[in-house]
Amino acid sequence: MPLTPELKELARRVSNWGRWGPDDQRGTLNLIDAAAVLRGRDAVRTGRPFSLAIPFDRAGPQWDNVNMPERVNPELRTHTVNLSFTGDAADFTTSDDSFRMGSQAATHLDALSHAGYEGLLWNDTPNSVVTADGAARLGIEHVGALTTRGVLLDIARLHGVDHFDDNYAISGDDLAAAADATGITIASGDAVLVRTGQMHFLRAGDKERYSHPSPGLSTKSIEWIRDHDVALVATDSLTFEVYPPEDPWVFMPVHMIHLRDVGLTQAQNWNLDDLAADCAADGQHDFLLVATPLPLTGAVGAPVAPTAIK
Repeated sequence: MPLTPELKELARRVSNWGRWGPDDQRGTLNLIDAAAVLRGRDAVRTGRPFSLAIPFDRAGPQWDNVNMPERVNPELRTHTVNLSFTGDAADFTTSDDSFRMGSQAATHLDALSHAGYEGLLWNDTPNSVVTADGAARLGIEHVGALTTRGVLLDIARLHGVDHFDDNYAISGDDLAAAADATGITIASGDAVLVRTGQMHFLRAGDKERYSHPSPGLSTKSIEWIRDHDVALVATDSLTFEVYPPEDPWVFMPVHMIHLRDVGLTQAQNWNLDDLAADCAADGQHDFLLVATPLPLTGAVGAPVAPTAIK
């Protein structure tokens, strides 16, 4: 069913429509100004980098290609092997690859064209701009270079667990408590990385269990994120939001309100475990985040290999 009257009222309260002009295609990424980037720079103390991407291979998280046929796990194809242009194998030789994958199959960012409701996408844009040829507006290419301060909010550790065994619904109170535990004040333009521990199941090879039940952001987290002017939210799960949903009759309400009304870029399948362990060890939960997606023109999402530098 569509959003309930209560969720529609929430969407109205958190809406950013028109905030950056009628033609805006970047939403909350506009909040990443020079000050946000410099905050990220200043968070680099030791120069230790952490890759936040999962492996891009056939063992990726996708398993339901019946309902989601485009979500194909990355598949490498090597076409040219040790080719010599001169015919002499002792001369210069070269090999070439290609790959096939769904643009949102592995670690990725969602474009603002990815989801909407009532025929509209972000900033009062009709969803007819998305066709089989791609998104004529709000495509992932409008993200551009993405670097800012990132802050890890470890919800699993907050609750004293490595991972959740159910579909724990993360609220604004959870986010506030996790932020308080870091000693960091979330600032406008920051990226918030939310760890649930769900990556535990993917590492174990249980793709279906990784997908559901899944802890995730609930509709009760939306106002906290909007009130703090967060530029980007990334999670370590397939679904991003809690699944099965809080209301079994409303499918993906967080996606709908984040992308359509707040204009918030979402990110999924980020591996946050190594970073979280390091943050717990040294007490530093902020870092420089570099997460520029592939600029696939007209795509509604794109792969990314994000890096956190502490």
